[in-house]
Amino acid sequence: MSTTITSKGQLTIPKHIRDSVDFTPGTKIDFQINDRGRVELVKEGEPMSEKERRFRSAIGSATIKWDTDELMALLRGED
Repeated sequence: MSTTITSKGQLTIPKHIRDSVDFTPGTKIDFQINDRGRVELVKEGEPMSEKERRFRSAIGSATIKWDTDELMALLRGED
């Protein structure tokens, strides 16, 4: 889903996203840029830990597609 920035520099966060992260009217939001250059919205006063920030930046970045049996064999040291 996309949105458009208005001429005043404003944008609308879709309702289903606001609801899923509990952004209610009056919530103060900080904009942060992660290691991959993506913008993240965080409730003011709730900055992410370095560990959480690194974890979030890694989500969806894997390039190897494992199936479960292959991964389990690798982890168990099976040939």
